[in-house]
Amino acid sequence: MTVTTLHRPAHRDALAQLETAFQRGDLITVFGRCTVEYDGRASSSLGPGDRLLVLKPDGSALVHTDEKRTPVNWQPPGCDHFASVRDGRLRVRSVRRSPDELLDVRFDRVHHLAAYDVTDPDELDLQGSEADLKDHVVDHPERIEPGFEPLATERETAAGPMDIFGEDSEGTPVVVELKRRRVGPDAVGQLRRYVDALGRELGDGQPIRGILVAPSVTDRAATLLDREDLEFVALDPTTGRPPDGDQ
Repeated sequence: MTVTTLHRPAHRDALAQLETAFQRGDLITVFGRCTVEYDGRASSSLGPGDRLLVLKPDGSALVHTDEKRTPVNWQPPGCDHFASVRDGRLRVRSVRRSPDELLDVRFDRVHHLAAYDVTDPDELDLQGSEADLKDHVVDHPERIEPGFEPLATERETAAGPMDIFGEDSEGTPVVVELKRRRVGPDAVGQLRRYVDALGRELGDGQPIRGILVAPSVTDRAATLLDREDLEFVALDPTTGRPPDGDQ
């Protein structure tokens, strides 16, 4: 597990780390002096105080004080996290779309920030590599979808080599990005770059599909896949089959 920590960072340094951590799908903790505003099904305000903000890759957010075991405010999984610096304060927002809810935390001072590249212990049991997963897909392309035909592996693009390039049953180009473990938004961004680079190369506005293949994705990654009109196929790298064992 990779851990990045900042002790009493400047707001701009904290912002840069938060944006990187959001893209990676990290578990984030921020401790500092802040105010908290909530607007949604009700509304609430907390004045200045030292509090711990926890942002999870599933989109949940929790604000803790030095008392009690429950957070003083929170957002459920499925929210989007954003950060900015405004009027000399670090602002972290957790936004829920349905129903509309906003948790707005504004830090006057950040005492400590940490970002953890956390892998669920269940995922550590996976022994297969991305190379194994690639072999499975090339040997059994129907596990991506019926009619999928791999044409090349490690095909170069301006954004780097894509894992598998192929065509679907209708001849539409398909970019396949492979990951051996549960992935977050960063993998979606990587796939988007490959699709865009191939689009520029082929030109003529030709439609190009992008498919992310991994055992599972975080909620934030699933939301981003839908937003970017990209697709996901769940496959276990050890077997090349869906994690539940179905065909």
